[in-house]
Amino acid sequence: MKTLIEFFRTRQRFVLTTHVNPDGDAIGSEIALALWLRSLGKSVQIINHNATPFVYRFMDPDGSIRAFDASRDAAALRDADAIVLLDTNHVSRVGSMEAFVRSSPATKICIDHHLDPEPFSDFTLITPEATSTGEILYKLLCSAIPGALPRDIAEALYVAIMTDTGSFRYPRVDAFTHRMVATLLESGADPVELYNQVYNRWSLGRLRLLGEMLSTMETACEGRIACVSVTREMLRRTGTLEEDTDNFTTYPMSVEGVVAAIFFLELDKGFKISFRSHGDIPINALAQEFGGNGHKNAAGARLEGGTLDEVRRRVVAAAEQLLMTRR
Repeated sequence: MKTLIEFFRTRQRFVLTTHVNPDGDAIGSEIALALWLRSLGKSVQIINHNATPFVYRFMDPDGSIRAFDASRDAAALRDADAIVLLDTNHVSRVGSMEAFVRSSPATKICIDHHLDPEPFSDFTLITPEATSTGEILYKLLCSAIPGALPRDIAEALYVAIMTDTGSFRYPRVDAFTHRMVATLLESGADPVELYNQVYNRWSLGRLRLLGEMLSTMETACEGRIACVSVTREMLRRTGTLEEDTDNFTTYPMSVEGVVAAIFFLELDKGFKISFRSHGDIPINALAQEFGGNGHKNAAGARLEGGTLDEVRRRVVAAAEQLLMTRR
């Protein structure tokens, strides 16, 4: 961390980016790091493959985060002193920016909390035990900033940690997590306002989409597995986007007796699959069977081709095999 902080202090031009379909941890981490670097007089651009989801735009009121456009942004990636990948440790996860990131002569920095990193970066700050990338940045910024954290940085970190811990209820939450959050509150983060901004601003279409998704719920393995789906037609019918399915995995996980949940989202080509589990069920092992990865209790994968019924059957069968070894 000390080496990385010194590097940040001695370079001028930074590009920050994250994975496709950025979540609260990704956006909050980008904003927190950008705020600190700008306070040092650095030139900082946040460029992502996707536009910022609606629920997180309140943290970027000036709209400084932009979706990548090669004709406009290739030069920024080429000329940067450093490109920082946050909340992902595989360059392929930055989507349309991948080739430009790989070919850039800029120093590559990876700050993340996921497993199995790709060895691409010059500086790698990865803590798989952390609840979130926001937690890693909290430690870094507390080391770099004398005294209390500025309120805007505390707010961004709070959103990052809150969203990636499921509002502080996932297994890695411990006493340190709450001490960390207490510090952020003392620095001015408002837990009620930030929670309302992220979780209590649903559109009517999103609520209708949730209802349609819940109607698809099926269980397997004697009620230990629950599956739900969202199709392109459901998105069209409710006037919603892929980002509106954020946190939908929490609903099948809330069913009594369910220890593993699988959420299928139909894409233009293939499917995005989100896996969740309770306790000692290593759901990332299931994601790995389908080319994905993640944490022990939260993981994901993407599959191309096939119909929804075919993909559900394949994945559920593999999930049943996994659970049979965990009785």
